[in-house]
Amino acid sequence: MWDALDPVILARAQFAFTISFHFIFPSFSIGLASYLMVLEGLWLKTGNGIYANLYRYWLKIFAITFAMGVVSGIVMSYQFGTNWSVFSDRAGPVIGPLMAYEVLTAFFLEAGFLGVMLFGINKVGKALHFAATCAVAAGTFISAFWILSVNSWMQTPVGYEIGANGQFLPGPSWAVIIFNPSFPYRLVHTVIAAYLTTAMVVGAVGAWHLLKDRANPGARRMFSMAMWMAALVAPVQIFAGDLHGINTLEHQPAKVMAMEGHFDSHPTGAPLILFGIPNSQEKRVDYAVEIPKLSSLILKHDLNAPLAGLDTIAQNEQPPVGIVFWSFRIMVAIGLAMLSLGLLSLVARARGKLYDWPLLHRLAVVLGPSGFVAVIAGWVTTEVGRQPYTIYGLLRTSDSVSPLAAPAVGVSLLAFVIVYFSVFAAGGWYILKLMAKPPQPHESAEPVEHGPIRSAGITPAPAIEGGRS
Repeated sequence: MWDALDPVILARAQFAFTISFHFIFPSFSIGLASYLMVLEGLWLKTGNGIYANLYRYWLKIFAITFAMGVVSGIVMSYQFGTNWSVFSDRAGPVIGPLMAYEVLTAFFLEAGFLGVMLFGINKVGKALHFAATCAVAAGTFISAFWILSVNSWMQTPVGYEIGANGQFLPGPSWAVIIFNPSFPYRLVHTVIAAYLTTAMVVGAVGAWHLLKDRANPGARRMFSMAMWMAALVAPVQIFAGDLHGINTLEHQPAKVMAMEGHFDSHPTGAPLILFGIPNSQEKRVDYAVEIPKLSSLILKHDLNAPLAGLDTIAQNEQPPVGIVFWSFRIMVAIGLAMLSLGLLSLVARARGKLYDWPLLHRLAVVLGPSGFVAVIAGWVTTEVGRQPYTIYGLLRTSDSVSPLAAPAVGVSLLAFVIVYFSVFAAGGWYILKLMAKPPQPHESAEPVEHGPIRSAGITPAPAIEGGRS
């Protein structure tokens, strides 16, 4: 069965499958760690026990999410040696140190302070515990910094030298490699996406419990905070995405051509294709619904600016248009839906109906998982749009794979599918079970044998209440 399949396709499918599962957890934990930092900071500043109760509510969910993110991430590093050994050998001198920096800075910081954050609520001073929460939040950001630097260098490689054996060697300046041309845009866009993903989840949980009990103070507070994030940050994300798109047009024009569905060049203004069916055989978008010249306005800020099409790119240099075209539209559509929810929440807030508008709450529940879909769609757009290269313009994907037979890759892919769906589905189900419990308005300040933290499989610490730690 496996012999008829291409081992390169199987290796790509295996990495795509594992990283899609992994990406779900950091996209949540990055934002959730910062949310916990804000909650504890507000509790220390105001003394309001609602923030303390919400901190404990989300802390156990963060612990499980963080653990699943670590486990799913470890697996991917092995694939560099098993399935992508040529890529690892050629690019290792550049990306190896960057990934090591992620472990030495971010992971050690997170691991060092996570125990204090989880178990030290009533065992260390308030300032020290808050410092531990801040350290974990900073660690999640630093982790994103290094991983996105690696990925961005693969997208826009600079600062390297080619060794005698064909390896990519670091040039005289590591700063040039780290802060490569696409890195600042990708970092901002991805981190904001993580914050919005968390806001959608927190908002959905708050809305779910408001539909059952509009008077629950914890549900009201978390829903209000999440809607502020959606209303204020979604427009910033759209602006950041626009800047990222312009940067991509400069450095990876074929990717943008595929995103826009531009098979042909447009010398006097390119249309924005809203919907359609890309036809790579005939080099056109069938049943296209488009707005004249709007693509030129968005990408070049000029209605009549010319835009090149895929007809200027050799056939063997073009990415798969259909996948990139639709993944990009899914990401944009979800971003607009988040913006709409945020704006609708402002209307409800102005009318004094933020907690008394079931339609808004139901919309928030529906959009709860939307952030995860958006980040996966964005990742697909970025990575598939880079094809046929692993290191853009320099190392092709077909030349990066290990010399493995299709059956070996196929069997391991099947094993990953079975194990991942079993283990992580169980973890996801347990997280949903925890979210289904409403935040308690009055948690005990004394140690509880079967308290919320014990329910997550963690040794309990006493709850923090409005005036105690």
